[in-house]
Amino acid sequence: MISELALLYTRDLDKVMAEIAAYPDEDALWKVTGQIANPAGNLALHLVGNLSQFVGDDLGDVPFARDRDSEFARKDVPRAELLSELKRTRELVEQTLARLDGSRLDRPHPRQPPGFPEGMTSRYFLIHLYGHLNYHLGQINYHRRLLALQP
Repeated sequence: MISELALLYTRDLDKVMAEIAAYPDEDALWKVTGQIANPAGNLALHLVGNLSQFVGDDLGDVPFARDRDSEFARKDVPRAELLSELKRTRELVEQTLARLDGSRLDRPHPRQPPGFPEGMTSRYFLIHLYGHLNYHLGQINYHRRLLALQP
């Protein structure tokens, strides 16, 4: 299961990077419109923080000091920096999963975020995190296409 998860995470982090690269300009990454409060730039920063903490730090022992508030507060981060951070995160997830012992999946995840079942396994949380990645990938794709429709 670990190798399948690694392939899925890699594939979809590559899709996030392709979406970020497809924006017509850097300003568009930070535009909010209508009821969309989280533009692509902030969603990319959020995915970097989320996966760096819950996969890299918790399972890969790669220290990461997360500042979740800044993931949504920062603006105008250059596209090149976003893409670099996403690439670093993809590599971190790949390396962590490659080193992960299969028995680790059935043990409780080291961190228990609020709202999750007590004693949730790392398998459960990795599946959740993959769904979370895809939820935000869809939001980024929608945001980019919505902006393209505006004059």
